[in-house]
Amino acid sequence: MPSKRPTLNALPRTMTGRKVKKLRREGKIPANVFGKKIKSNSISITLADFQKVSKEVGETGLVDLLIKGEKTARPCLIVNTHIHPVTSAPLHADFHQVDLTQKVTANIPVELVGESPAVKEKGALLITLLNEIEVEALPTDLPEKFTVDVTGLKEFDDAVLVKDLKVDSKVTINTQAEEAIVKAQEPKEEEVPVEAPAPAEGEVPAEGETPAPVEGEATKPEGETKPKEEAPQS
Repeated sequence: MPSKRPTLNALPRTMTGRKVKKLRREGKIPANVFGKKIKSNSISITLADFQKVSKEVGETGLVDLLIKGEKTARPCLIVNTHIHPVTSAPLHADFHQVDLTQKVTANIPVELVGESPAVKEKGALLITLLNEIEVEALPTDLPEKFTVDVTGLKEFDDAVLVKDLKVDSKVTINTQAEEAIVKAQEPKEEEVPVEAPAPAEGEVPAEGETPAPVEGEATKPEGETKPKEEAPQS
């Protein structure tokens, strides 16, 4: 039966270091392929093709990577994509070649759905504590994402825990079961600093305080003493 996975064509790559800028100018990105008992390979991929496929499969869907000169496509996960900080364009990608008969460990993204009554009615803050859940499964059994419904969060401190997730029996969750994924948190009241009132006119300052100078009265620098008068010389 033919694979339903998307295919991504790649070329062997010899350019490394700063020379890969030439690849990017040609509309390609550098990439690496690695895996268990597999020699790492440097490849290049057309940027437009990579963007289309990576959007489709994310980091949990399989891709058939077909490198020019090889007869058989390699089943891979896109495990890491380096992004330009300004343009958000992909700069580099890593492909993890997998054995379809061996389990792999992967981080599955969390997606929140619904509206929390605690947020809507009581002004709670919805705090996401886990963005990903680590699982172990065969590459073909990896879930695309975990959907977390927050409509059950009705009171302050209500939370959805990892153990609340509905998971296929083929998938093992490695993240601790008691860890909270999302929580309705009571907002903290901001403390307004209270300024000490200025002493009223004629009021004696507390011990250790310096009295404010009276208008029109000259002030004497601290530590300064009046000079002694000298007797007139004859």
